[in-house]
Amino acid sequence: MKNYKYILGLAIVAVNLFSCNSDNGKADGYGNFEATEITISAENNGKLMQFNLEEGDILQKEQFIGYIDTIQFALKREQLQVSKAVISSKSKGVLSQISVLNSRLKTANTNKKRAKNLIKDNAGTQKQLDDVSGEIDVIRNQIRSVEIQNAPVVNELKSIDVQLKQIDDQIEKSKIINPIKGTVLTKYAEPNEIKAFGKPLYKIADLTTMQLRVYISETQLANIKIGQEVTVKIDDADTMKSYKGTISWIASEAEFTPKIIQTKEERVALVYAVKVDVQNDGSLKIGMPAELWLNTAE
Repeated sequence: MKNYKYILGLAIVAVNLFSCNSDNGKADGYGNFEATEITISAENNGKLMQFNLEEGDILQKEQFIGYIDTIQFALKREQLQVSKAVISSKSKGVLSQISVLNSRLKTANTNKKRAKNLIKDNAGTQKQLDDVSGEIDVIRNQIRSVEIQNAPVVNELKSIDVQLKQIDDQIEKSKIINPIKGTVLTKYAEPNEIKAFGKPLYKIADLTTMQLRVYISETQLANIKIGQEVTVKIDDADTMKSYKGTISWIASEAEFTPKIIQTKEERVALVYAVKVDVQNDGSLKIGMPAELWLNTAE
């Protein structure tokens, strides 16, 4: 009986030792590197007049890459400006009439005050006040009439201003401005090609920080958390090259293991996807396989 307990104790110790040895020397997860890829597309129709980039180029954020032909937009803008000038000249004539009427109204209001003061001093008559009040009403009606005549002109000017803003927006969208700092992965267009709205021009991704997507089992969830530092290893000649990584995302729902992962038995298991951020020293590429080590010994 004592020998049985002794053997049982040795067995438990052995199991604990093997379980602490990172699954007997195997990695805790396997996956491939990926990056957030952005496809930049044309925002206007027309000929690609300038397009200065090549695959592999490192572009800066807000860098000017090229532009699509804007001649038609420029001609349309010039036409709208001429129309605005013609309409504005009409509006100026109407506004000058309103200015004259406002001056007359100001004089009439002054005369009305004088008439009231004369009546108070018994030096004026009610008829004088009524005449001035009537004149004020006539002038105000004239002003309203002129303003009504000027309203369509004002609205037409506002419409042209809106059209000018639309043209300016189209001209601005004809410029190809790189949205993020990154490396050009694929080039889809060449100068002098005719491009339509929405057609891809190039694909770019920020490769300074790569994401390793791996899949782990439910039993491993207790050993990981967002922000945790881990070790990532890639093949390097006859050895393995190690990188420091940080867990940035853990899936909230389980999924079936992708078919590319290991054996048939592992493919039918439910696993959780995990993303690990790794600083790229230039060796890491999109699609490159890698291993995840959770550093549980630490």
